[in-house]
Amino acid sequence: MINLNFLKQSTIVHLCFAISYFTSGLFLTITQSILYFGLKPFNKFLYRKINYYLSYSFYSQLVFMSEWWSNTKLSIYIKKDEYEKYYGKEHGYLLMNHSYEIDWLMGWHFCNAIGVLGNCKAYAKKSIQYLPPIGWMWKFSEFVFLERSFEKDKEIIKNQISEICDYPDPVWLLMTPEGTRYTKKKHEASLQFAREKNLPLLKHHLTPRTRGFTTSLQFFRGKIPAIYNIQLAFEKDSKTPPTLTSLLYGKPVHGHLYIERIPVEKVPVDEAEAAKWLHELYVTKDKMQDSFMNTGDFFLTSGVERVQPFEVPPPLYSLFNALGWAVITLTPMLYYLLGLLFSGKLLYFSIACAIFAAFFILLQKSIGMSKISQGSSYGTGQK
Repeated sequence: MINLNFLKQSTIVHLCFAISYFTSGLFLTITQSILYFGLKPFNKFLYRKINYYLSYSFYSQLVFMSEWWSNTKLSIYIKKDEYEKYYGKEHGYLLMNHSYEIDWLMGWHFCNAIGVLGNCKAYAKKSIQYLPPIGWMWKFSEFVFLERSFEKDKEIIKNQISEICDYPDPVWLLMTPEGTRYTKKKHEASLQFAREKNLPLLKHHLTPRTRGFTTSLQFFRGKIPAIYNIQLAFEKDSKTPPTLTSLLYGKPVHGHLYIERIPVEKVPVDEAEAAKWLHELYVTKDKMQDSFMNTGDFFLTSGVERVQPFEVPPPLYSLFNALGWAVITLTPMLYYLLGLLFSGKLLYFSIACAIFAAFFILLQKSIGMSKISQGSSYGTGQK
């Protein structure tokens, strides 16, 4: 019998995954670019329909690593009646805590279950759009790329929100108001800022930056019906850390995902009041996280209404997609590279080694981008 644990921890298998992922990503983004310039100006509706599947085919290779490769478990806390009525059936504006290296992947894991993975979008730094293949994919998928200059970003948000709200199928747009991942150092800076501005002091979150949210709100109000408040937590005493490396090595983690649907009309229209609303939301999120960290339960000490968890079986699409790309990409690539390795010529051998090394470095760099330590700095000049 094949030892699956050995395979999951094999560097050779990881290298094959990298070859398949980056090669397919290059193919998909080239296809996107052709359609972006050749089809979108003439038929935006058809372009977005096709792009959904191109994006899904790329994202779901990472979701495969969560759902099937590592058998990660995701407990979902959502009111069942709302889940059946709204989820995956409407545009949504997501507010999520930014505490873990794989919080975005757990979000994708859930989005795959409700059929919106290909239309997941987010706010991101402008520099990311130049990183192949993920940045190119996001650029052609109309993500909101910000320059960290409010005057420029306000116009970008206005234009992109308008574009996203015009999509024919449900889109989920993610904002992480904390702006960067939680670390102790950033938390200290956040507490100092909160004291200076007389804002709530949070234990498990950074003080949210409200300007991006209130600016977006004025442009999506009346177009996006609901805000989805998302809280993700992992057991603090878990032996397996919630990281991409853990998933790559086939080690399962257990995520707990609470989602509250909030109709947009419940958010104040006034900008200052909307900013206050966001701060109050983060106070509640902080109580939930504190309750979970201390008791393993979101609701026990937070005062939030209890919601019973459930799990959604992973769709087979991500499994078939990953296996399909592995066959399509690895068959010719390994045939070519192994031919170079065993050609008996030093030059060809060196070329093959260099290509393998390049894929391995790309894999490590991609994992590094998601590490907590790689998050942006948390300054005090926020608003």
